[in-house]
Amino acid sequence: MKTEEKYVIDKKGRKVGVLLNVKEYKKILKNIEELEEIKIYDMAKSSGDKIIPFDKAIEKIEKKKPK
Repeated sequence: MKTEEKYVIDKKGRKVGVLLNVKEYKKILKNIEELEEIKIYDMAKSSGDKIIPFDKAIEKIEKKKPK
């Protein structure tokens, strides 16, 4: 991903912030979300817990709800 870097500089000339266009910002957010999902998947896979299909999990949850 190629981005044009634009910095916010304080009075002492130190970089204290970054400006991004909205398209670049949304792309970065999407990438972060994907990485978080991969991390969660990897954690679940390495947990050793029994894997069940999503629809079965929902059925179990619904059965445990008080009526």
